[in-house]
Amino acid sequence: MSKFSRRFVLRAGGAAVALPLLDAFRPRAAQASRGTDNTFVVFVRQANGVACEQQTEELGSEPERFWPHETGTLTEASLAGRALDELTDHRQRLLVVRGVNMQDFPYGDGHARGALQGLTGRGPTVDGAGGNSEAAGESLDHRIGVELNGGGRESLFLYVGPNGGWLGGPCISYRSAGSRRAAIRDPLQAYMAIMGLDNDQYEELAERQASVNDLVRDQMNSLLSRPSLSQDDRQRLELHFESIRDLELGLSCRFEEDELMQLEGAAAGYESNDGDRVLEALRAHMDVAALAVACGHTRSVAIQVGDGNDGSIRYRDPDTGEMMENFHYISHRRQSHDANGGIIPGSDLLHHKIDRQFAQAFKHLIDRLAAYDLPNGSQLIDAGTAIWYNDLGNGPAHGPNSVPYIVAGSAGGYLRQGEYIDLPTADWTSNHTQMLNTIGAAAGVRNADGDPLDDFGDPGQPKGLLPELLA
Repeated sequence: MSKFSRRFVLRAGGAAVALPLLDAFRPRAAQASRGTDNTFVVFVRQANGVACEQQTEELGSEPERFWPHETGTLTEASLAGRALDELTDHRQRLLVVRGVNMQDFPYGDGHARGALQGLTGRGPTVDGAGGNSEAAGESLDHRIGVELNGGGRESLFLYVGPNGGWLGGPCISYRSAGSRRAAIRDPLQAYMAIMGLDNDQYEELAERQASVNDLVRDQMNSLLSRPSLSQDDRQRLELHFESIRDLELGLSCRFEEDELMQLEGAAAGYESNDGDRVLEALRAHMDVAALAVACGHTRSVAIQVGDGNDGSIRYRDPDTGEMMENFHYISHRRQSHDANGGIIPGSDLLHHKIDRQFAQAFKHLIDRLAAYDLPNGSQLIDAGTAIWYNDLGNGPAHGPNSVPYIVAGSAGGYLRQGEYIDLPTADWTSNHTQMLNTIGAAAGVRNADGDPLDDFGDPGQPKGLLPELLA
């Protein structure tokens, strides 16, 4: 049995259903290093900064609505009233990091600087290109994928939001300088990709109103009956197949006509500018991401919400039930994509309400990752990290400083947890590449010498790790 690995799959009719890592199909020596095999990173990108304390020309003194009340241990009291209180239930798994400063590279536009630098730590290929910009290097999600995935498989890159738009829509993931990756937009297509299904196989399942599990039912039952399976293995398999079924139900599997049309792209909710539909599709992408890392399809996922400045999605005001102005306008505090429109009264509070909705979505991802139990009694989220990060520190100023990083999961004990840390940076010194290196090292990526990753990003930027984040 030692010839099997985490890529062991069940096959039927051309379908491939990947299984989670099982003790019974691994050599004993490999079992001892299980934690590194389970390490992963799921990135979730939000645009436009957050509603934090600041002085703006439009509204004057804006109060703090995002960061915890005090540094140190995260408590209900320190999170109360802030957008992050949506994550209170997971506070012991969180590392809230303030003081991550990007380099003010000459992209010619703050949104381009933030979005394209976010996972690359690089400047532009051409200075001052604004909305036509490209990043001058590989992104961290891609590096993690090709280095740690079996066979060098690329990371999973998912996008939800309208086609086109600022920076051309999907814009955070790069293979190399100027080589931007295409994203999977439809959650169903992402699901089919990790399950190994083609369109014909999915149509067959739809017509039968069946599950992917049904294609491999006999093999699954045979596997579950093996005496070599431990109780932990058995429980993990059962949860895995239950999660597949839950994911299918969440995506499509009532197979009503309008839902099937949407999944086939006719309604294209995942390409909507309706915030309700966008957030629904985001949660479906998160379900796919959790399944993808749980079954070993990938060690890296990047999910982007909205185009380069999330410039057309309108999120709902939960207090009035009405759709707010588009997010980019709200982040500017004006009725325009620049500084010339009329001021939107109370737009700092509206921005806060959008931050809360992203926090609620991030909680959904943590919940999904925490639903997978590992044999050592921990949950999958503890073996890796989920990271909610932003392009900017705040809205109107398009600031590159104090860019939010909310980290859930310790990557197998590599990172600190349950804390709010404000990094000690003098004069807004750039330390963004060090943040990326710390994440990459936590995932298990190495530099050319075989040591933990410490040289990722622009060669002119500070290297090494951020020791304040290490356990």
